[in-house]
Amino acid sequence: MMRNYILVFLGGGLGASARYYLSGTVYRFLPSDFPYGNLIVNITGCFTIGLLMTMMEERFLSDPSLRVFLTIGILGGFTTFSSFSYETVALLRDAEFLRASLNIGASVFGCLAATILGMFIGRFV
Repeated sequence: MMRNYILVFLGGGLGASARYYLSGTVYRFLPSDFPYGNLIVNITGCFTIGLLMTMMEERFLSDPSLRVFLTIGILGGFTTFSSFSYETVALLRDAEFLRASLNIGASVFGCLAATILGMFIGRFV
């Protein structure tokens, strides 16, 4: 169990560093009037988690610790949107349309509302 925490810790640092690098690189080529860096990071992370999870679940069996390191660690540090996306697609794949819709709505609107609330409270603290 402790091994997985260490793998998540190490992978998270690698993923966050990769996010910082890629996002910064994007802004060297595109204007900063739209969050292109974050958008590209999220799309890249979602593609990567789809690719990795399919390969690790359907093409070859992998050590669960490798999955933890790559998906929760590296991709979790790179973008949590990839986890949201994968879990939502898994719900859709299992024909859990209501749960998938609730996850989408609660995540998008809940996170936007939480950000607005945090910004509001931050002005008074």
